[in-house]
Amino acid sequence: MTPRKTTASSRRFSLTALALGAAALLAACASAPPPGGRTVTIERTTFGIAHITAPDYEGLAYGSAYAHAQDNVCQTAEHLLTLRGERSQFLGAQNTGELGLGRMPNAQIDLFIRYHMDDAALARAGATTSPQVQAALRGYVAGYNRYLQDAGPNGLPAACRGKPWVRPMTANDLARATEQSMIQGGLGALAGAVLAAVPPAAGAKTGAAPVELKEAVAEIGRHSFNDNPEGGELGSNGWAFGRNATPDGRGLLLGNPHFPWNGTNRFWEMHLTIPGQLDVMGATGGLSPVVSIGFNKDVAWTHTVSTGKRFTLYELKLDPNDPTVYWVDGQPRKMVARTVALPAAATGGNGPAVQHTFYATEWGPVISLPRAGLGWTAQKAYAIRDANTLNVRSAESWMKMAQARNVAELRAAMGNQGMPWINTIAADRDGNAMYADLSVVPDVSAEMLRACAPSPAAAALLNAAGLPVLDGSRSACAWNRDATAAAPGIVAPARMPVLVTPDYVQNSNDSFWLSNPRVAPMAGVSPLVGPIGVPQRLRTRSGIMEIEGRLAGNDGLPGNRMGAAELRSVIFRDRNLAGMLVMDDLQAACAAAGSSLTVDQAHGCRVLAAWDRTSNADAKGAALFREFWRKAKDIPKVWRQPFDPAQPVTTPAGLDMATPATREAVFKAVGDAVTTLRTAGFAADVPLGVPQSREVRGRRIALHGGDEFEGVLNKLESQGQSLIDPKGYNVNYGSSYMQVVTFDERGPVAQGLLTYGQSSDLASPRAYDQLPLFAAKQWHPLPFHRADVEAQREGRPLQLAY
Repeated sequence: MTPRKTTASSRRFSLTALALGAAALLAACASAPPPGGRTVTIERTTFGIAHITAPDYEGLAYGSAYAHAQDNVCQTAEHLLTLRGERSQFLGAQNTGELGLGRMPNAQIDLFIRYHMDDAALARAGATTSPQVQAALRGYVAGYNRYLQDAGPNGLPAACRGKPWVRPMTANDLARATEQSMIQGGLGALAGAVLAAVPPAAGAKTGAAPVELKEAVAEIGRHSFNDNPEGGELGSNGWAFGRNATPDGRGLLLGNPHFPWNGTNRFWEMHLTIPGQLDVMGATGGLSPVVSIGFNKDVAWTHTVSTGKRFTLYELKLDPNDPTVYWVDGQPRKMVARTVALPAAATGGNGPAVQHTFYATEWGPVISLPRAGLGWTAQKAYAIRDANTLNVRSAESWMKMAQARNVAELRAAMGNQGMPWINTIAADRDGNAMYADLSVVPDVSAEMLRACAPSPAAAALLNAAGLPVLDGSRSACAWNRDATAAAPGIVAPARMPVLVTPDYVQNSNDSFWLSNPRVAPMAGVSPLVGPIGVPQRLRTRSGIMEIEGRLAGNDGLPGNRMGAAELRSVIFRDRNLAGMLVMDDLQAACAAAGSSLTVDQAHGCRVLAAWDRTSNADAKGAALFREFWRKAKDIPKVWRQPFDPAQPVTTPAGLDMATPATREAVFKAVGDAVTTLRTAGFAADVPLGVPQSREVRGRRIALHGGDEFEGVLNKLESQGQSLIDPKGYNVNYGSSYMQVVTFDERGPVAQGLLTYGQSSDLASPRAYDQLPLFAAKQWHPLPFHRADVEAQREGRPLQLAY
């Protein structure tokens, strides 16, 4: 008998069939109904919001994983490929993928993941979590695999249909997903620097070329998680109002996260119910069986990325004869070298092996950022210690938060410090508002920062770029260990900033300093939690101005309280604070300059003079101002009125047009902005919604909103695009899941939006189906109560045994 020839396509089919066969076996075991017949019910309402009801946490997670896969299976399958370090093997070593908030070549992603992930350590950490958490994680794995079984190899969306990399999820995969999410704010953001750490060659110079502080700050900003004023970081607006600020004396909350519109940081809406025990609605991100931003019948909460530092660097003093030996307390310590190699399939079996040698110290892995002055030389090296490594506590926190009856119980639910890199803003039905940063921050005091200062150049990075570097040559510079903290070496909850008030709190990714400007901030907080007395983001300033204006009754709306309708209106006003701060001075200077301006400068001045200073879709001049301010904001001493810590909301302000160099640079920026738009094919007075739009099923949808540096509360950004191009602005970041929640006699009264919809599959009717609602500045009533769910229900409920 002649053997049948095995083709590449048949091998792929065999691999897929084998994988799905294994999924079917695992799912069959997981879903076989035990005595008593446990089932989970999945209902869908308008826009595909998933309502999941089960008798326990395992069932809820089973149902949420299944429903999430219905909308996002290809996204999840690719993310699992990333978490396994197998992107090169299936997607090509030189192609790129997402790791945290950035993109890297697949080979680098695989090497970093294979180096960092420790399944045994993650399993040991996971074993310390509660039975409810362990049951939920178990259910999530089984629910995803059940979906693969039910869909079959030909029932998946085109992006992953028949792909050999679509394989069942394992408990290790899910643990890795949590770990990757936890380290996004530290080690994950510096993965490229870990890969760049290579010992200097023998005979190399003892030191590196000096680096200008400005250049170092810019380089650190490119690797930053939440300190880059250009945007690209995870961010949000979170506002909460108490009984003194609302018309009915009940709490009121705005949640407005600014997250990516693509990838696993996308939100997904769900409603979880265990009858008589749990009833919570909201959104989650990544691969998670719990609501992370949401509400129950008594309390609502949201999160914003906090200013807290998640790691410190340690400056190492090296042995002059061996750059892999460092000194601690006068004793030599040998770095631990470990070579990670990718399988031959990563290069198709044709090229040399892809491998990298990583170096670790007692402080953590060695990194290298030469352009920030943090390179590995014969004299110095730098290691990173991330406080969120092996943080498995977040699911426990969110489970308890879902059952809280007021902000006090919500605060207690976060006592285990599972919040990795976020603030919490909350309001309850009794009219209490709360700001709390109970996130994970290294326990390093101001005194320790002084006592453990490294070389002057590295020490300067703390104030200039927010990067803490400690002296790694002394064991006394290890983080403090407080027995009341949830984990060794992090700041205990009692020493983290919390404000509970009947008035209001707000946060737009600046520190706790101005959570309510009328209340003095908590004293004695570590500088690593957040700075005080420094310039604030324009979004922070804009938010406080809007809130204070509403409560003073001078914002054009009736009354002087913040109700739900007013709050929904305010967040979508799209006022451009940068324009409001500088346009009066620019108009006056344009008028005074007269015929000395170039043709483009004069044209730009006329367009900007007519602009209404908003980032509404119909605003003519908004795009021109964006391109002008993108350039002008970095002009040295551009502000007429410098920052004043005593007036942090109103300063800096104005344009210093009295200084000739500033005036010349500002006018040049106006002309250049006109040229930029013309080159991209747009008129200087083009309405913003023409270039800032998105096509959804053949219809072009004009979008309102502005960039981070413009100070527009409703933030929309085009990450990876430095300038406008002929296709306009590729909006892929910003306002995502939005909720405004208050309470009445029955419980929560909530309206929300998910700008990009439930599905990441562009062929799905649930992809971007809520974007027209967002574009029209309309909101969707979120169906929490049973009668509302039934009124909005679409299709028949799905019941699954587990």
